[in-house]
Amino acid sequence: MKILFYNIKHLLQVRDKTPTILKGEAMKDLPKVDDAWLLIENDKIADFGDMSTCPESGFDEKHDLNGQILLPTWVDSHTHLVYAGNREGEFADRIKGLTYQEIAEKGGGILNSAKTLQNTSEEQLLLETEARLNEIMKFGTGAVEIKSGYGLTKDAELKMLKVISKLKNKYNLPIKSTFLAAHALPKSYKDKKSDYINMVIDEILPEVVNQNLADYIDVFCEKGYFDLEDTEKIIEAGKKHGLKAKIHVNQFNAFGGVEVATKHQALSVDHLEELSVNDIVELKKSETIPVALPSCSFFLTIPYTPGRQIIDNGLPLALATDYNPGSSPNGNMNFVVSLACIKMNLTPEEAINAATINAAYAMEVENEVGSITKGKLANFIITEKIPSYHYLPYAFGNNSISQVWIGGKALQ
Repeated sequence: MKILFYNIKHLLQVRDKTPTILKGEAMKDLPKVDDAWLLIENDKIADFGDMSTCPESGFDEKHDLNGQILLPTWVDSHTHLVYAGNREGEFADRIKGLTYQEIAEKGGGILNSAKTLQNTSEEQLLLETEARLNEIMKFGTGAVEIKSGYGLTKDAELKMLKVISKLKNKYNLPIKSTFLAAHALPKSYKDKKSDYINMVIDEILPEVVNQNLADYIDVFCEKGYFDLEDTEKIIEAGKKHGLKAKIHVNQFNAFGGVEVATKHQALSVDHLEELSVNDIVELKKSETIPVALPSCSFFLTIPYTPGRQIIDNGLPLALATDYNPGSSPNGNMNFVVSLACIKMNLTPEEAINAATINAAYAMEVENEVGSITKGKLANFIITEKIPSYHYLPYAFGNNSISQVWIGGKALQ
């Protein structure tokens, strides 16, 4: 099945081949073809160009975009999409003055979600997660990473990862799974953190690997959760089983997590709301990708990742939603792109690059999605008739998406 799209106002993020990850100045360049056409064949991008070279035959279907913009779907490289219930009660508590840490200390936060998830069947958990996945796809997300971490027991962690595995088999978009049992310390291990870490490494991790349930391993490296020694131990355990690390670091404190992650060649370091000069130095020596989660900053009213500083230091940057019930209950990448411009001082070009090609690198799907490139998946967004692509982050409260195509098919 060949489908032609023509009279495209701007065809964005056009790359003849997948570039190396975009760093520093390179993030300012967003290649495009004006007055363009795009040909897809089955689930792949077959060809594209300007209208002077538009084919007149050889396709089964055609769509006149009459001035609409077409760009690759967003890539969301950090989510906690699998969870049960919600935490709107804690939202009200925060408005009344309790901090995120205070809510966690009184049994809320991650432990609250874990208790709910442990009592939810796998079937129900799948239904709730599918609804969220369908929602973010309609927002324009065409590839997603999903973490465990709201189980905190062997059975519950495996249940979460099995749900992600079922989504991989059912949906025609790249999905990566991350094992995050080191997300918080269960109540039953309150004063036995070493015992819990050993249980995660010796009992859960081998089963995760045996069942091929994870692509990556993660740790919430933060004061009051898992320290540098814990983080290093878990990263090394993942390495032995062939799992690369994607690490939560510097959400509330900068105390050496970035250095530990880069030392062990972590794929990405995510959050970075707090960032030291030494962190920048360590990142510049590594291939580890910084990932910002601005909707978390928005929701918790904490500092935003210093994206401008990161890019101006010649580093790459990716964007993701951190979709989860406690600190970022929203999977809308359009809002994330807007926040990156409004609150982190990225240009629209930089933000779009961070949410497409660089985000694809942050979950190792750069050869499948992230740009308009021949042979990549036909995963793209068709906008409404908007003045320019700058309008996407500018009109942050608007839905500027007309259609989303995943695997060569329009979402209904």
